[in-house]
Amino acid sequence: MDLRKLKTLIELVETSGIAELEIQEGEERVRITRSLAAGQNALAGPNAAASPAGPAATPAATAPPPVAEGHVVKSPMVGTFYRSATPGSKPFVEVGDTVEEGAALCIVEAMKLMNEIEADKSGVIKAILTENGQPVEFGQPLFIIG
Repeated sequence: MDLRKLKTLIELVETSGIAELEIQEGEERVRITRSLAAGQNALAGPNAAASPAGPAATPAATAPPPVAEGHVVKSPMVGTFYRSATPGSKPFVEVGDTVEEGAALCIVEAMKLMNEIEADKSGVIKAILTENGQPVEFGQPLFIIG
C-alpha cells in the first residue's frame, strides 16, 4: 500500500465521524483508529465496520485502567507491542527496573517496521500495562514510570 493512499485514509478517518477503519489488500492490512474522548478508545472486533453503532466494546474495554501513580508512557502509534527485541530473548524492562530517559522500553511493530519506544522520563518501572504480542492503539498507556 503506497504512502499517498495511507495519507488519504488517515485524512478520511480524521474528517469523518468514524473511530476506526481497517482495510486489507492481499496480505497487507491497515487499521487506523482515533481517540474518542479523553484517552478512552473503543476496542472493536473485526466486524465493527459492519455495525459501527452496535455494542462493539467488550466489558473489559470499558473498565478503568489500573491505578498506579507516576508518569505514563503511551504508544505513539497503532501496532503490536513486544517486550523484547526477538522472541525468546530477555525483555527490555521488568517491573522494578530503573530506567534512564532514552532507554528502550519495548517495540511497537507497525506495518512490518519495528519501532523502539524509549523512556521519556527517568525513574522506576511501576507497571507494564500491556501483554507481549498484543495490539495497541495510538495513545494507549504502556508503562508507568515512578
